[in-house]
Amino acid sequence: MTKKYILFAIFTMLILSVFAGCSSSTQEDSEASTSEKQPILVQGPMPIEAEEFAERLDDVEKEKSGNFVFYIGTVDDYPVIVAKTGKGMENTAAATTLAIEKYDPVAIINQGTSGGHDPELNVYDIVLGERVTNIGALKTGDRDEGEGIEPTNWLPMDLMASEGSAGEDPDAENIRYYEGDQDLLKAAQSVKDTHEEGKVVEGTIGSADLWNNEVDRINWFHENYGTSVEEMEGAAGAQMADAYDVPYLGIRILSNNKTNNGEYDPDTAQANQEYVYEVVREYISTMTK
Repeated sequence: MTKKYILFAIFTMLILSVFAGCSSSTQEDSEASTSEKQPILVQGPMPIEAEEFAERLDDVEKEKSGNFVFYIGTVDDYPVIVAKTGKGMENTAAATTLAIEKYDPVAIINQGTSGGHDPELNVYDIVLGERVTNIGALKTGDRDEGEGIEPTNWLPMDLMASEGSAGEDPDAENIRYYEGDQDLLKAAQSVKDTHEEGKVVEGTIGSADLWNNEVDRINWFHENYGTSVEEMEGAAGAQMADAYDVPYLGIRILSNNKTNNGEYDPDTAQANQEYVYEVVREYISTMTK
């Protein structure tokens, strides 16, 4: 009887060890599968525009490179990286290029706050970047000393139109628009009802190392470039994403709008990240079906 008991105990231990091995193997396979997936990159310029989203990630690790901070984690078991890029076009171009080279993202969402150019839009409304453009790439008119300054006669300058001098190439005197990725736009549209503080619309995002407070100047960009909002990063990120053929979308919430006296509200940054989180979840669900 004792011998049978010992044999039974040994057999039971062997079975349990097999199951434990299978469980460990399954867990390792799952972790390996997650690590092999290309991450979604979510960008935010300032701490208030990035860290709310970063706090929503699971299993977060923090990496820093230069001035840029990357929060590496998961959403719904899919790898997502939040990049705090810093403000401005140069910071964003550098941070985007670094992230593409280092992390090989499957898609990039550039999000944050913005100033309104369209009087029909209000604070807390969100603009999905059907297209984004650099409103700081301009060529002035030819005027001699004492003839003054005439910004309304300045011409757009497409920095990607020619490898030669943009001043000599008439094709460079056009507005360069970067189109938002259609799959990202579709995901964003499908969850727009989750944003209850304002409406969600498609529009044109203008970017530059420039903070416009002159309403006539804002109206000039709105009329000539079709801009819905302005910020200081999106077009630079789009340019780098286009160079590497990475799907890209800008998502910007209005934090103020001088065209209709909409006063600045810093809480818009958090509201936008809450909405973008739902966009990311929706995009993940379309990739994993």
